[in-house]
Amino acid sequence: MPQGDKSAYTDRQKRKAEHIEEGYEKRGVSRREAARRAWATVNKEEGGGKKSGSGRGKKGTKRSKASRSAAARKGAATRRRKSTRKSAGASRSRKSTSSRSRKRTRR
Repeated sequence: MPQGDKSAYTDRQKRKAEHIEEGYEKRGVSRREAARRAWATVNKEEGGGKKSGSGRGKKGTKRSKASRSAAARKGAATRRRKSTRKSAGASRSRKSTSSRSRKRTRR
């Protein structure tokens, strides 16, 4: 497929690029630059033209809690426990530091 060939795009993508291009031309952008920007926008938003392959176009399915493995559940629980310990430990250390500084000022 030669560079610049638009045959890999869907009709919807082609219409979208044409509409964007018209908008740029109305604002005074040259026809060539408007076309370049329009296709760049379509590529950014749509991820390029049609792509072959099984499963393309489907969103990644989020697995439910029930379908996760026991090891994954155990690891997640451990991470949750450890994160709460870290945040609790940080507040304790701040309290002890502030009480030390008060003792120093009293002397």
